[in-house]
Amino acid sequence: MKDAQSDRWCRYVVAAAVLALTVAYCAPAALADDGAAIFQAKCAACHSIGKGKIVGPDLKGVTSKEPHDWLVKWISKPSAVIAAGDPTATALVKQYPMQMPDLGLSDADVQSVLAYIAQQSGGGAAAGAAPAAAPAESFPQGDSVHGRELFVGGARFQNGGPPCMSCHSISGIGALGGGTLGPDLSGAYQQLGGTNGLESFISGLPTPTMNAVWSKEPLTKQEIADVSAFIKEAAVTERPLNSIGQLALLAVLGLVILAIIIASYWRRRLLSVRIAMVTNANGGVGQSMDFTRRLARRS
Repeated sequence: MKDAQSDRWCRYVVAAAVLALTVAYCAPAALADDGAAIFQAKCAACHSIGKGKIVGPDLKGVTSKEPHDWLVKWISKPSAVIAAGDPTATALVKQYPMQMPDLGLSDADVQSVLAYIAQQSGGGAAAGAAPAAAPAESFPQGDSVHGRELFVGGARFQNGGPPCMSCHSISGIGALGGGTLGPDLSGAYQQLGGTNGLESFISGLPTPTMNAVWSKEPLTKQEIADVSAFIKEAAVTERPLNSIGQLALLAVLGLVILAIIIASYWRRRLLSVRIAMVTNANGGVGQSMDFTRRLARRS
């Protein structure tokens, strides 16, 4: 009887141990699976894992190079880490001009992304597996002329999105430029690491504003290639030298028109008071009518 009970307890202990090991093995893998989708949606536009720099650094091995707590803070809210003067963050900003945006990830999302990076770096649950990063997306040849039309609104995007100049300015689109909600894109080609980085950034929609505007009205691959070609062309095009002169001329013209309006109003500001004084001084409206008419004409 005792031997049967001992055997049963041994089986329970072995089963519990197997269950614990299975959970311990599968939990990181499950996190990594969740992190893969988040990485592709939020991070892949600027980073690769083992394929070199794009807009930002290659993240292969970063989970073993940097402290886990620092990585959590950095991915959760990079703007706060930069504002605090963190030396690692400061060095990254100097090395990569396109500052990493706040992505609005939850704590669970951040942990999943870090598990995925560790897995694809050759660590974690898949220590023996080779990185399985998705191949870089390919785009057709871009047409810079059509890209400019899409940028300024001369041609409409297929899915109905707004023209780029609603939020951005760039060289070569006139003295008044474009919008100021987003950054000037004149130097974006160099900042984003060339055509591949630029196309990857536009297609990935990594910033909250881009995601809100374009996630429901995405650009086609051809439109991404065309806009990228125009931005590349604009990178070597300086703003026209007469732009400042045009802006100055418009400013002077506006001042002249404003001065004329003010002068006209200023000359007539006391006319009613003067007419009343003359009328009273001459004993009535009839006797001063000719004078007031002359005064009004002069004013």
